[in-house]
Amino acid sequence: MMYLLVDTHAHLDEIENLEQVVTQAKGAGLTAVIAVGCDVASNLKTLEIAAAYPGFVFPALGYHPESIKETEINANLDFIRSNVDKAVAVGEVGLDYAKWVRAVADKDLQKRVFGDVLKIAKDAGKPALVHSRYAWRDALDAVVEAGVAKAVFHWYTGTSGVLRDIIAHGYYLSVTPAVDYHEEHRRAVKETPLSQLLLETDTPVVYARGRDGEFSSSPSDVQRSLRGAAALKGLSEAELAEAATGNAKRLFGIV
Repeated sequence: MMYLLVDTHAHLDEIENLEQVVTQAKGAGLTAVIAVGCDVASNLKTLEIAAAYPGFVFPALGYHPESIKETEINANLDFIRSNVDKAVAVGEVGLDYAKWVRAVADKDLQKRVFGDVLKIAKDAGKPALVHSRYAWRDALDAVVEAGVAKAVFHWYTGTSGVLRDIIAHGYYLSVTPAVDYHEEHRRAVKETPLSQLLLETDTPVVYARGRDGEFSSSPSDVQRSLRGAAALKGLSEAELAEAATGNAKRLFGIV
């Protein structure tokens, strides 16, 4: 059976056969995709894609920690600040303490940039789409300190302690197709109330395992997120779909 779904986190600017992917997504029951950006170039392309698919693709403008370069910070912040009114959210933004990312941008630099971007989100009243790999507590603390009212911790794999605080602040967690096999992500999905769950794909990320083995994702794979989350929560797919889609529509202000 097909359900009305929203993919709340996809890098559509990285898709080559976009028209085919969008058609496939609509055929799979998707009513909207939140397209996220990572730097000036991807933010610009994301805005162009959203303009090409009005009412279906909604842009989020971000500055990913992997993209941070000292000489480009001001240009990235200025672009987001100047175009944030065209976006439904600010993201993908956050902290990443993986060793190879810290070699590009150390923790202090990441925190400074993240704080600056969160201020833009706060001032504009936009939700923040948060990347928090190995930086779960610091990422949450930064969001809270910035006074951002709405945030999504995307593909969360952190501790239950931090997750409890994420939930207590009313923030959201988004479920990826990794819910089929990633134990930390599965635990987080189990522990998150239905009222704070969203679905996503992180397109075009390649998932290492799953029901059908390795695959490169597209927005239609949000159905995998739905199936996995429903099974974990002991709910019907219809119940999970209705709740997650409703959450997404309210959070992003989309119809």
